[in-house]
Amino acid sequence: MIQVGIIGGAGYTAGELIRLLMFHKEAEINFVYSTSNAGNLISKVHQDLEGSLNLKFSGSINSNIDVLFLCLGHGNSIKFLEANTFSKNTKIIDLGNDFRLLKDKQFGDKTFVYGLPELQRDLIKKAHYIANPGCFATAIQLALLPLANHNLIKNDVHVNAVTGSTGAGTSLSETTHFSWRDNNFSYYKPFTHQHLGEINQSVKQLQNAFNSEILFMPNRGNFSRGIFATAYTDFEGSIEEAKALYKAFYQEAKFTFVSDEVLHLKQVVNTNKCLIHLHKHNNKLLITSVIDNLLKGASGQAIQNMNLMFGLDECEGLQLKANYF
Repeated sequence: MIQVGIIGGAGYTAGELIRLLMFHKEAEINFVYSTSNAGNLISKVHQDLEGSLNLKFSGSINSNIDVLFLCLGHGNSIKFLEANTFSKNTKIIDLGNDFRLLKDKQFGDKTFVYGLPELQRDLIKKAHYIANPGCFATAIQLALLPLANHNLIKNDVHVNAVTGSTGAGTSLSETTHFSWRDNNFSYYKPFTHQHLGEINQSVKQLQNAFNSEILFMPNRGNFSRGIFATAYTDFEGSIEEAKALYKAFYQEAKFTFVSDEVLHLKQVVNTNKCLIHLHKHNNKLLITSVIDNLLKGASGQAIQNMNLMFGLDECEGLQLKANYF
């Protein structure tokens, strides 16, 4: 059994990792590290695990585990790895943004590979260290990469995406309180969201000459989980040509599917899927991309990466049905 360690165990992404790993046939949770909760039952924090898991948060770390998941705030993974040493055989999957960009991929003797399976499956299989993509970045990249793969992004791309409140993490702020979020809607970080770096990086990886802008408007929705993203740009071909192009690009993908039907969030919540829908209006191609921000946008994709790194069935532990009703 693959021995798993989780750092930063009290957050939403760690909670989802624990929930999924409990039913993974090839993995076993060795420890869940949390400085603020050491000695407490994990189910006291992640209350959906009450009656299912009798494991306590650890105040110590096993440096010889097979794989380590870092579920820390952005910028904290580097600090943690500077302060802690692990076996050279320990694979690391970072769910933060510390190593996602090519300029940041090197940390000492560790080289992090960007972990978007639909783009880098073969590299992930051989990797020892993975930078798990961001949630908005996952949804938007999967919407755009088939076009970039054929050098078809000729002009600016306009993106509007809405995320649920869990995307902000467990720490309270003015815009995460229920009384503020309920029956409310707002944008934040217009045109400057941190995920734009990795989105542009992946688009240029496939379309080296891309020199237009990705104009991204991120929004806060008044729901708990999920991302609903729409992107549009110029496209000279027919809708049939667009569908054929997308379906061919994702033909081998295990979790990304092109749908002929208009999409909604309930189709993907509690799954590791990304669903994509295409619509043509005059010379514009509209791409809709929907994911669960905590699964395909975080913990589910991290386990998908782990499966690839250890030569397992890519879908192991991720056969999940959407919470449709």
